[in-house]
Amino acid sequence: MYLHYQAKILSKNLINPTLVYEALKNSVNGLIHVVKTERAFQQELIILITGSAAALFLTTHNLERALLIGCIFLVLIFELMNTAIEAAVDRIDTREHQLSKIAKDVGSSAVLMSIVLAIVIWLLLVIF
Repeated sequence: MYLHYQAKILSKNLINPTLVYEALKNSVNGLIHVVKTERAFQQELIILITGSAAALFLTTHNLERALLIGCIFLVLIFELMNTAIEAAVDRIDTREHQLSKIAKDVGSSAVLMSIVLAIVIWLLLVIF
């Protein structure tokens, strides 16, 4: 009986428009904050816009276009995650600490790896 009740509550919350709206509002607020304050994100957004235009002109196959644009989106996604890690670490303590440095460096490394992936995909699809 308890599980049935829990399932009812869960299904009610899954389709609750208010919750969906609040989640969307929080996501947009986070995106606005990053666009306004993070220089790296701004640069990568410009690359996404120009890269998307270039992908439309350089390839004729939609799958190739999706890969070219999608790999740049991945860079932006990793940049968002890196910003979240940095904010959480700074919230805990702004003083230097080895574990804080590791967290920030690893987040930055994830961004770097996504950039390398994007470059490789662009080289393979456009140049070769």
